[in-house]
Parts: sequence; C-alpha cells; structure tokens
Amino acid sequence: IFLATRPKDFMGDPKVWDRAEADIRRVLDATGRPYEVDEGGGAFYGPKIDLKVRDAIGREWQCTTFQLDFQLPERFALEYVAPDGSRQRPVMIHRALLGSIERFVAILIEHYAGAFPLWLAPEQARILTVSDKADDYAREVRAALVAAGLRVHVDLSSDKLGAKIRRAQVNKIPCMLVVGEKDKAAKVVSPRLRTGEQLPAMAVDVLARKLAQEATPPSLA
Repeated sequence: IFLATRPKDFMGDPKVWDRAEADIRRVLDATGRPYEVDEGGGAFYGPKIDLKVRDAIGREWQCTTFQLDFQLPERFALEYVAPDGSRQRPVMIHRALLGSIERFVAILIEHYAGAFPLWLAPEQARILTVSDKADDYAREVRAALVAAGLRVHVDLSSDKLGAKIRRAQVNKIPCMLVVGEKDKAAKVVSPRLRTGEQLPAMAVDVLARKLAQEATPPSLA
C-alpha cells in the first residue's frame, strides 16, 4: 500500500494538497496496515492511495488505486448544498479496483504462467474419451459437473488418448477426466491432475463435490 504525494507538475492550491495528503494519511493509519510513501507519485490533479501486487518473480504492479481529484470539480464548477445551506465544491474520487481489466488479466497470466488455480481457471476440467463408445457417458459426466457449478469441456475428437492428455496439459487444464467403457460400466471417472498425478477412480457425484469445494474462490476477508 502506498500513499502517493504531490508531484512536481501539479495543479491547484498547495494548501489543499497538504490537507488532502494529511486526510489520506489518517485514513491509512486508521486501517492499521503498513504502507509506504511514494513521494511525488500522485496524479497532477490530486494525491492517491495505490495498492501494488507482487508477481511470481518479484515484480510490482500497481493495480488498485483511489485518487482524489480537485481539478475536474473546479473546471465543471460542480457544487453541492451543505447542511448549513451553503454551496460547497466536492472532491471527485477516481476508484479502480483492478486497474485495466486487460492489464490485470495479463498480470495474472504471467504470475501463474498460465497454470491458473482451479477456482480461477477458465476451463476447470476436461473430459477425455478413450473411444467414441464412451461419448454419451462423457456428456453425462459433463452435465453432472456443470450442474455442480464447474466449467467443463469434453474432448470427443478421434485423437488417441495420449494426444488428448498432452493437449490438455499444454492448455494447462487443472483436471483431466479420462472415461472409457470400463468407467462407463462402473459409473466412475479417472481423474488426472495437470501435474501428471493420477488419482483413484471415483464416482461422478463424489468428484463433483470435491472439485466444487476446491473451486470455491478464497475469501478476501
């Protein structure tokens, strides 16, 4: 967390800046969280609070920001009526929780090298058929997993199973579910993780509960 203060090229009254920076400092102090001062890192129109995240190789990226803007209310002559009946000029707050969505997604891709955790992966599981004799069962498994709130695709291509597994690994799919005639007869699936680890065969409803639990996003509290 950073308190970004008045830059060299700023607009407005320095006294207003001093007051705004002091107010922001009090807000940050009240959170009880450590923060640093980014001297001169504010926008030309006002100071700001920046939150920077560190990626897997230690680089810092500024994402969340709260910026105070004194200039646009002045330029547009904005006013509000205060409780005492007087007309006052507001301060505009620019808030960006993630920054640019495209930039934020790019940061996530670099941080995880494309290997997203299960809760974040666009495709959480892929069902791989051993042969077309298991196609109907693969669709049945997908329907059960989708009903559990999971993002699942089915690979019904005529490629050999090894090729399907390699393709899913290259695509960094967290969980691969191999289904064949034996799985169909037993009403189970054989999960294989992105890491190559092979899990014991399990019933579809058991797997659905397990994946749904793991796919719950972590709490931000």
